[in-house]
Amino acid sequence: MYVFLSMRTYDLNSLCGRSCHSLHPIAGLSNSSASVSSPRRFPPHLYVSVAVIHIYTGSTGPQGVTLIPMVARVSVVDYQGSILLDTFVRPTHHVHSLRFLETNIQLSDVANAPVFDEVRNRVASLIQGKIIVGHSLWMFLSRLKNMGLSHSTLETRDLALFRPLRRKLHSSRIVDLPTLVYIYMGRKIGLGTEDSLENARACIDLFRCCEVQFEDVIHVGAWPCDLPPTSYSQYFT
Repeated sequence: MYVFLSMRTYDLNSLCGRSCHSLHPIAGLSNSSASVSSPRRFPPHLYVSVAVIHIYTGSTGPQGVTLIPMVARVSVVDYQGSILLDTFVRPTHHVHSLRFLETNIQLSDVANAPVFDEVRNRVASLIQGKIIVGHSLWMFLSRLKNMGLSHSTLETRDLALFRPLRRKLHSSRIVDLPTLVYIYMGRKIGLGTEDSLENARACIDLFRCCEVQFEDVIHVGAWPCDLPPTSYSQYFT
């Protein structure tokens, strides 16, 4: 369940600076271990940021139509936000709803898009051996479930589950990406329709602000995130 907090603004420099050092330390760690400055743990080329947009196929049963999410657009960017992949995906099943008001996707966008197998192979190649950054990464991986994609939990950086971002906002539940980006960066995203490229770039921008703290916690053997929902555990190795 998502919660959208009131638009109370926080100064990014005083809150987390370029390294997010003023974010609350993770439970179980001393202040010094969470806040000591350190060099970059991983080179920038090891990070990619990902996002997807879905539409719906439908399954008709005794209870009516059951809507089933199906990936319609995939975006992958590098550490600086440069595009590695941004493509629509040709549907593999009959489309029940394009979610046009939310996505602005038209049938011609997906009907003439690259085939599913081609996109699967490109995505798999781009994220293999990489640390993937995103918001609600379990949704990204599950939307691509038919692509046979999974990823090591230790090679994920999920901003939806990163405790310091939520703790500073006094939220025990997931805060959506537009709220996080607005509060911590003063930037508005998600206006009008969903844009997976915009979301992927926003994720990597926000991650760069708290990268040092994120990686420092992992380096000392702790994990700074809540676990993804157990029903999605099959998408993580």
